Formats: sequence, structure tokens, C-alpha cells
Amino acid sequence: MTIREFFELHPKAAIAFSGGVDSAFLLYAAVKYADKVKAYYVKSEFQPQFELDDAERLAGELAADMKVLTLNVLSVPNVSANPSERCYYCKKAIFGAITAAAMEDGFTVLLDGTNASDDAGERPGMRALAELSVLSPLRECGLTKSQIRQLSKEAGLFTWDKPAYACLATRIQTGEEITADKLSATESAEDYLFSLGFTDFRVRSQEGHARLQMPEAQFGLLLEHREAILAKLKEYYKTVSLDLEVRG
Repeated sequence: MTIREFFELHPKAAIAFSGGVDSAFLLYAAVKYADKVKAYYVKSEFQPQFELDDAERLAGELAADMKVLTLNVLSVPNVSANPSERCYYCKKAIFGAITAAAMEDGFTVLLDGTNASDDAGERPGMRALAELSVLSPLRECGLTKSQIRQLSKEAGLFTWDKPAYACLATRIQTGEEITADKLSATESAEDYLFSLGFTDFRVRSQEGHARLQMPEAQFGLLLEHREAILAKLKEYYKTVSLDLEVRG
């Protein structure tokens, strides 16, 4: 099945839109092939501001209808406690909110950007999507991440080469309580490193200590800005260290 054929079968659909590579291409295809589509972005403590900025920019460029929903995910005990199944409970909350909003707007079909490269065994949140009957057109059509990037580039979407970005909650070790302050520290620390030119990195948090993970090719940049990085990140963390076991 092609993506065009999918939307011939589902001409009216709501899309869970994150502003990332996959959901961006899905929205593009929906605008092109569906009769009616609406994008729903959920703003929570787990998403940095730049994700919402990217989502609004793309929706504007595509002239797509987009609604921003605000959700306090930390109010969900099984999310803030950060168990191994946190992603499952978080997805249930987020997609439950989207489903309710979409139904109010007259949509009965909800889509997400899961692609054919995503391994269901590695994404506990996908169980939540199945329980909520969320459809994944990119996966159903066999589109892999690399194909989606290429198709996005051909379509002129600025998201085609956007780095993968997991939510802020993934920076906090499993079992450690997630708080708004910890998430804010993560966002501020990563924003600072972005401003210095770092890409494809993570600032992991463990009981108030920061552990940097980045490609080996960026170690030189890290040493160049070592003192400034230490000074900035120690505004948020007790110590700052580099994880040498993770290679980019």
C-alpha cells in the first residue's frame, strides 16, 4: 500500500503531531492526499520549546490545521514515578487527550508517525497506541526512516535532516522521580550545548549529577568550551562528567 492509497481509505483523519521527521512527513502527505486532516500537538513538561516551534512552523508552511493541547503529564503517578513502563503510561495519557479532542472535532481516526524502522519490542509506548486503536500509516506502508528523510527532502520539508530527539524524561534514570525542576534543568543545559554547536547529544541526569553523551567527533568542541560548559551546567547539576562508553 502507498501512502496515497492509505489516505484514499482514510480520507478524514486526526494526526498526533510532534514536529519530528516522521509526523512532519505524515502531515505533509495527509494535507496532500486526505480530504480533511487536523494535527494535534500535545505540550507537556516533557517537550522542549523548540519542538513546539518546529511544529508550528511546519504546520504554517503546509497551511495545515493544528491544535495545541496542554497536558500535565507529571500529574499521572505512573509517569512521574518513572518506572520501566513510564512510556506506556505517558503515551496512554497523551494519546488519550488527543483522542478526546479529535472526537470533539469530529474525527474518529487517529494516526501517528511510527515508521517501518521502529521496533515494537523496543518501544513500550507502542502497546498503548495499539490499545487506543491508533493507526501508523508510515509503518503500514513500509516506509523506513531513511526513506522518510529522502521523501521529506524531495518535498522541501525543513525537517528532513532533523536529528532524532527523545523526550526530556528519557534523560532521567529509570526509577528516579521526574520533577518539573529536573526537566527544566535538562532543557536549559541542552539548549546551552545546542547554542555552542553540539548536535546529537544527551545530558543524562542521575540524582543531581549530569553525564554528557555525544559523538566522539565532538570531543574537541567539548574541550574547547570545557570551562564555560562546566560553569553553565553546574548551575543545574552537582557534577558534570563525560560518558566515554557511548560513541557516536
